Amino acid sequence: MKNKKTSINAVWADLMVEEFVRNQIDCFCLSPGSRCTPLTVAATSNKNVDAVMHYDERGAAFHALGYARASGKPAVLVCTSGTAVANYLPAVVEASMDMMPMVILSADRPPELHESGANQTIVQDRIFGDYVRWQCRMPCPTEEIEPRFVLTTVDQAAYRARCTPAGPVHINCMFREPLSPPDEGPDFSTYLDGVEGWRDSGVPATAYGQSRNCLNNEQLKQLAAFINNEDSGFLVVGRLADEREREAVLGLSRRLGWPTLPDVLSGLRLGVEDDHIVPYYELILLAELQKSMSVRSVVHIGGQVVSKKLLQFLGQAPLENYIRIANYPYRHDPKHSVTLRIESDIAEACDALRVMLEPSMDINVLALKEQSTAVGKIISDLVLGEALNGPAVARLVSRYVAAEAALFVANSLAVREMDWFAEPRGHRVPTGCNRGASGIDGTIASAVGFARGLNRQVTLLIGDLAALHDLNSLALVKKSAQPLIIVIVNNNGGGLFSFLSIARKKECFEPYFGTPHDLTFENAAKMFQVAYHHPTTQQEFVSMYNAAQKAGHSTIIEVTTDRAETIALHQRIFGGVVAALEQE
Repeated sequence: MKNKKTSINAVWADLMVEEFVRNQIDCFCLSPGSRCTPLTVAATSNKNVDAVMHYDERGAAFHALGYARASGKPAVLVCTSGTAVANYLPAVVEASMDMMPMVILSADRPPELHESGANQTIVQDRIFGDYVRWQCRMPCPTEEIEPRFVLTTVDQAAYRARCTPAGPVHINCMFREPLSPPDEGPDFSTYLDGVEGWRDSGVPATAYGQSRNCLNNEQLKQLAAFINNEDSGFLVVGRLADEREREAVLGLSRRLGWPTLPDVLSGLRLGVEDDHIVPYYELILLAELQKSMSVRSVVHIGGQVVSKKLLQFLGQAPLENYIRIANYPYRHDPKHSVTLRIESDIAEACDALRVMLEPSMDINVLALKEQSTAVGKIISDLVLGEALNGPAVARLVSRYVAAEAALFVANSLAVREMDWFAEPRGHRVPTGCNRGASGIDGTIASAVGFARGLNRQVTLLIGDLAALHDLNSLALVKKSAQPLIIVIVNNNGGGLFSFLSIARKKECFEPYFGTPHDLTFENAAKMFQVAYHHPTTQQEFVSMYNAAQKAGHSTIIEVTTDRAETIALHQRIFGGVVAALEQE
């Protein structure tokens, strides 16, 4: 302890922060408040803590989420009492659904103030319900409880946040006044004698052995024998966590010889031109001829996929075998088609399975590759040129994103257009998106956290409504050490809704679904001191985008599009794909 003459609140807070650091959790996302003063002072006083302050708790939580998505490590959220902690809920839900580690330290009022009408006092225990992996009510700091209790509580939280399935954990910390550490308080040397060994060791009080899913070799042998007897099938690749998993899946794909259908979040959709990769599989599935495609077996590795068309196709196909390999236990099977579920480390499972397989080449690979090449040409012919629109932006970003950068994509139309229209010959960059609950909230904050976790520049592709929803988080962009290139496709409303049947109900569609706002982002960029560009042609966009990536500071690039024209372009692309493929 730096100063043993302090307060018991400060002693406990210092112990907690130091123990998180010893558990290799050193990113703290703070929001201002009074009740959390002991935690805030402890975090900002620890030289090993990387602290970020954001006044909006919702944005701070999504920042922590993006950081975890990029780094695989939880960040610690610190907030005051009352509705501050409630603002964490959207990000907690997303983290829980997508199995991202997160630690919440919410400051709370002491028990004697609860149920008494005391100001800024709500029921914070279990406020996140089933969306946390573990939760604990910390009593008010007292010398009657030995300090090792504080340390082992932190150790349990750190372990539960990271062990499979990873997710959020919540420690609700009650503090009595005085909250600020005194200049000279009681001496806690005797109280801390019980953790003197811990203090000098530099390691956590309780070390948890790493948990892992063990491979079932007999099950893998049976799976390999079955695959070796199959003439054809699909390898579906959902979200993968890191390069280790991506390389292992690529190795399995080459050995397996089946058409590989990579989701945009797999890390294999952009910058990968492998013999078995079919980048435009979703557009191929638009064609009528695919309804008669004979697919009896599917191996699905990783997380869920963005493609609704693929899920529909697999739900209708007469599958005899649907094998799902993932590193978590949840039933991700919306069509209830899975016949074998293997929970394992993905890279280990792919490496072990690969050596058991006989090299083969599926009869569908060449045909699907030719169809995919044809689709790519149709997209280029119809999209690239002068006019600047959503499909063109997705294609140009995927083509020109820098090799040393990363990509974050908003939900709704942005992620779908990147999935449909991305150029596969660009750079293979880490790609993130909040697809656990697939909301549009917190996207800017998540992208800043993604950049922080990767420690590299990030391009964010986002729609206007999602950007407006998280406008506060431009404050995080302003302070970010890693530049953000925010490409906002502004179609003056909810572009994705225009593709739904409700769009035909003109009397209610525009005010309640289309939701036009007639706003632009130039003044928001000025307010938060972020550079701003507004290209009107594809040539201008490419020039401004490339310049922004080299500038070394954050930039907003706003692209104005028309929803009706976007729908018409989509229809021309989809119609052109169907016509071309059905003529073959």
